[in-house]
Amino acid sequence: MTKKILIINGPNLEMLGKRDKSKYGDFSLDNLMTMLSDEASKLGCEVEFFQNNIEGEIINKINSLDDSYDGIIINPGGLTHTSVSLHDSLEIKQFPKIEVHISNIYSREEFRHKSIIVHACTSSVVGMGSSGYLYALRHIVSL
Repeated sequence: MTKKILIINGPNLEMLGKRDKSKYGDFSLDNLMTMLSDEASKLGCEVEFFQNNIEGEIINKINSLDDSYDGIIINPGGLTHTSVSLHDSLEIKQFPKIEVHISNIYSREEFRHKSIIVHACTSSVVGMGSSGYLYALRHIVSL
């Protein structure tokens, strides 16, 4: 059976390629989606992409997922550090959930060191650039 994985990118991630390249690299969100689609084809899985800047819309998307999904890869952006509601929404889902951050949040400003959602996720990948998404995708497919 083909695995179906939702890849969520939160606030400001549509600005990839325009943000500080020393932290986020020089790839765009479109580049990232193309890379992940190509990898999904090689792995024989299906990926769906969702990007939104609005916390409630991201929560609604997660809450709407049915049993046909096999996992979530989420880069919640700044919501990582502020959203109890996002944590609670992720916690409800019983499939693997991997938190991904392009930059190393633990080597940045102190307010970025705490992830509220990490305890609702199966694992977390930080500081690996766009490769972190590939690692997360391969991991979910391997389960």
